[in-house]
Amino acid sequence: MMKFFKYYLFALLLFPLSGIAQTTYDICIYGGTSGGVMAAYTAKMMGKSVLLIEPGKHLGGLSSGGLGYTDIGNKYAVTGLGLDFYRRTGKYYGQFESWIFEPHVAEDIFLQYINKANVPVLYQYRIISAKKVNSVIKEIVLENSFSKSNPAKTIRAKVFIDCSYEGDLMAKAGVSYFVGREANSVYNETYNGVQVQPAATPQHGNQIPDGVDPYKIPGDPKSGLLWGISDAPLPPIGTGDNHVQAYNFRICLTDDPANRITITKPPGYDPLRYELLPRYIAKLTDTNDIREILKFDLMPNHKTDINNGGGFSTDMIGYNWDYPNADYNKRAAIQKTHELYNKGLLYFIQHDPRIPAAMRNFLLNWGYPKDEYRDNNYWSPQMYIREARRMVGEYVMTQANCEGKEVIADGIGMAAYGMDSHNNQRLVINGMAKNEGDVEKGGSGPYPIAYRSLTPKRSECTNLLVPVCLSASHIGYGSIRMEPVFMVLGQSSAVAAVQAVNHHVSVQNVDVKKIQQILKANPLVDGSLPEMIVDNKNEQQVSLTGKWSLVKGGFYGPDAYIANPTKDAERKEVKFSQVIPQTGTYEIYTYVLPRIKNPSSKIVCAINDGHSQKQVIIEREKVIVNGQTSGEWVRLGDYQLGKGVTASVSITNEQADGVIAADAVLFHLAPSKHKTLKK
Repeated sequence: MMKFFKYYLFALLLFPLSGIAQTTYDICIYGGTSGGVMAAYTAKMMGKSVLLIEPGKHLGGLSSGGLGYTDIGNKYAVTGLGLDFYRRTGKYYGQFESWIFEPHVAEDIFLQYINKANVPVLYQYRIISAKKVNSVIKEIVLENSFSKSNPAKTIRAKVFIDCSYEGDLMAKAGVSYFVGREANSVYNETYNGVQVQPAATPQHGNQIPDGVDPYKIPGDPKSGLLWGISDAPLPPIGTGDNHVQAYNFRICLTDDPANRITITKPPGYDPLRYELLPRYIAKLTDTNDIREILKFDLMPNHKTDINNGGGFSTDMIGYNWDYPNADYNKRAAIQKTHELYNKGLLYFIQHDPRIPAAMRNFLLNWGYPKDEYRDNNYWSPQMYIREARRMVGEYVMTQANCEGKEVIADGIGMAAYGMDSHNNQRLVINGMAKNEGDVEKGGSGPYPIAYRSLTPKRSECTNLLVPVCLSASHIGYGSIRMEPVFMVLGQSSAVAAVQAVNHHVSVQNVDVKKIQQILKANPLVDGSLPEMIVDNKNEQQVSLTGKWSLVKGGFYGPDAYIANPTKDAERKEVKFSQVIPQTGTYEIYTYVLPRIKNPSSKIVCAINDGHSQKQVIIEREKVIVNGQTSGEWVRLGDYQLGKGVTASVSITNEQADGVIAADAVLFHLAPSKHKTLKK
């Protein structure tokens, strides 16, 4: 904790909240989200003058605001500084990488980036206008977020990057955008627009089970609807509208008595807001498990990341539709309403006698952590804004991209999460309470995100990049909108902005191949040797012996080689080879998938350093997979490898008593031997 405050105080001393050293920059980044931090760090490390503007008091957005149980999708899609962030969290917890972390740990790491690059940060200022000449933003005007008495500030830059969750700079610059859901017909999609999921038995997903009465007096429509249920008719499936998928907070609680603050009744608490919950629980198959109503994920040090879980949970369905286009005062009111709703829900679950005793007693052991969000009464200042404005730019990412039916060539990052939308409204359908808007379509393999989707139409603006509220349909955005992806796109946007400044061109005319080359050659923006990953799809570096099946989905990257056990003595081997570019000590890892069906209890690996061979046996039961991922990198040891040597790792069926997977191998130059490459 002291380390966190050291970085925070250092940042405040170096860059005071109310003052900055200059007003004109090469690149201005608006929004200190995870993507904003990576954009600012990248641009500054590449030699440009940079200003990062954060309307609030903290950096990292949702990643430091409670979303510690990372929505990964596929680790293959997370590269550069995005991956480096999770390696740094891993180092903090004594692991190779960690995708599960506490809020203050995340903010500490984001401040590390800012301090290393000496990025000036202007906290507590927000945009009120943008001056544009023809299609070029010349300057933006900011006001203090908390005090009208402070004078406005004018910031000029050659290129601007909007990394806010709301797309406020984009909107002030007059760039086209959309709020809500397009009709399926707009982009020839099937999961956009109005969607109603069927009830399931046993209950799973985010729908309300059949038979839940929506009326205040059950069976009596004249008594009126319960709170949160709309009397609007259900439109045809696939119909477009301006409704926005629900917001909530990612809630950090603790069960450590020494660090726990009791959950109390929030101001304005009204138990009638939660009247539907006991009826919902009564229809569940398991009425004793808290995870039926809260997605209760555990964090290190006795903490949680609680997300919406089920048909009645932390999502405040239908109360955020005005948020994207609202003024700052109305947004603050909407956020406060969501905060009180979430706090009230926790209190209701703990104390209402209609909640099953097992659920009540379980949650009574949890409270707000004393060591998180100390300047905000131990509650996250960052609401989970899943979706707000979406730019309509040079290219629109859609369902076709997510499903691999349309593949672009100007990729500057990847996404891999399934197409995901939370509910938009709660209605009466066939006399029952039902949720509308939920979509959970998995299976989106790693796919490229077009650079053009980060750029406005050239007729509208030529010096703005938008990596968070990027150009995508509602359902396309539902796959892309993950924190690791925002970090990757923030870095890519900064590289593009630097190229635009260096070559005096519009963001639309930047050489995308050059961006791709820079991201590949210098992923950490410090000139260090990129780690080398040999995936099974790298045909020139992977050779097979014996019969292996190529299986798609659920692996590192799009697929993996699978070998089933056989009665004969046929040798099966997948050999991953890598020519070593620099002499040094390398940590070698292989990606292990213990969750595959009928896995072998042992995996025999043969490591060849170019001179000799060593055998390493991985015991499956010792491989622990945490979080939303199918596997983990397992260390095979440290090896001294010479420049030009072809090192290899072979996965074999030796001693196999079940299915063997050969997926990927990683060569990582050990930090103590890490040298900067000559430029």
